[in-house]
Amino acid sequence: MSALDSIIEGVREDLAQRRTSFAHIREAVDQAQPVRDPLTTLMANEMSVIAEVKRASPSKGPLAEIVDPAALAEQYVLAGATVISVLTERRKFGGSLLDLDAVRARVDIPLLRKDFMVDEYQFFEARAHGADIVLLIVAALGQNQLNDYHQLALELGMRVIVEVHTHDELERALEISPQIIGINSRNLKTLKVDPQAFAELIPRIPLSLVRVAESGISTRADVDFAQKHGANAILVGEALVKAGDPIAAMRELLGLGRLDL
Repeated sequence: MSALDSIIEGVREDLAQRRTSFAHIREAVDQAQPVRDPLTTLMANEMSVIAEVKRASPSKGPLAEIVDPAALAEQYVLAGATVISVLTERRKFGGSLLDLDAVRARVDIPLLRKDFMVDEYQFFEARAHGADIVLLIVAALGQNQLNDYHQLALELGMRVIVEVHTHDELERALEISPQIIGINSRNLKTLKVDPQAFAELIPRIPLSLVRVAESGISTRADVDFAQKHGANAILVGEALVKAGDPIAAMRELLGLGRLDL
């Protein structure tokens, strides 16, 4: 069983324990705050940051003790993040929907529910808890699932980051006419990182789409490398949560000076 398969197995088990009726979750969706659409800003910025609230990872284990995820998210906003990503997977990443709720209550910018979306229910759940964006991992889904889940997310008003790691996955992603594609330099089946994925795949993505570089970004040089090959957004978690000063860390990644508060 690959690392990805193991994670998905746990996701399905946890979902089975918290699942309620569709009638209940649809009612919660109807009561959710309106969607905050990130697309215009992501397209307009030369380089956007999707800053992540992330306690742990399968490859690194515990990263940071985040007692107050909303306070961390507020720091990200001050530093200029365009989107806040909140991990909600519990077993390997230490997240929860409670983290998403806490962040939604305190920040006004768009939120990405970062999880392994493998069931229709999760999309209603994401919207009910205030998510504006969800992630679809091509490696985790069949083509029909990829298309159907993409359409469902759009019908619920959310945007979608379609994540790929290989040429074949990128071709599959482009078939569903996405608006945002994420290139993950980490192979989710082996957990190994290869930044060359940015160089090989980002130039193949049409310029009309948002092109997000994910994983393995911890220095200004990493950002420059991704941007040189066509990324106009980066998704960063570990480098920010491990920094003593996440505001300074984000601004350093962007090549900006310190922020006077």
